[in-house]
Amino acid sequence: MWRILFLLLMLVAAVPAQAQMANLTKAKYVAVLKVVASHKMKDEDIVGDLERLNESERFKKDLNKIINKLDNSKPNDANNRKVMRILEQAGKEIYNEFK
Repeated sequence: MWRILFLLLMLVAAVPAQAQMANLTKAKYVAVLKVVASHKMKDEDIVGDLERLNESERFKKDLNKIINKLDNSKPNDANNRKVMRILEQAGKEIYNEFK
């Protein structure tokens, strides 16, 4: 009887731990993407283009429209889930390529 109770308790404890580990893995991939993107934005090949984009009112307006569609307080929104999947996948590919 105690063995069954112990196994059930272990099973219940394992589920949140697995979910927590999955969240850490997703966060790791997004963090990798952020750091690599920040580093590559200093690449000599695109610095001039990035400066021109930063001065472009049209680009700023488009960027604001995109950001306004993504509400971090609603992570289960379809747009947010799609963006997170894209970011996680890109981060995962970079991580796996260079680890």
